Amino acid sequence: MIFDEKQVNPKNLSPITLAFVGDAVYSLITREELAIESDKPADRLHKISAKRVSAITQCKAIESIMEDLDEEELAVFKRGRNAATKHIPKHASGRDYHYATGFEALIGYLYLSRRYERIKELYRLICERKDERDI
Repeated sequence: MIFDEKQVNPKNLSPITLAFVGDAVYSLITREELAIESDKPADRLHKISAKRVSAITQCKAIESIMEDLDEEELAVFKRGRNAATKHIPKHASGRDYHYATGFEALIGYLYLSRRYERIKELYRLICERKDERDI
């Protein structure tokens, strides 16, 4: 974490706050991977990135790793999935959006818990399984 002089217990944060952080972390990881794998024009990279971090794709991602989550991670995901949200984007179903929020909450929780290796492990699993599940 860049600003590590401030400690936070992610268990005390709302699932929506965790999802707010997780959205940014997952987006950054995705952009980093795209930049490394291909030196394409920025507008093309943005389009690919937007697809990979969409609610529909995040829903597929969490489904592909659900059985790999431990009890604590699954509980965080469920808290995020069940959190009240004010709107659902027009390009995603309610289910997709709620699952994506749960996924982002999990990523945010792991990040704020400084469990960076676990985030990388889950990201690798998602990437390995994306061809099987069309993520």
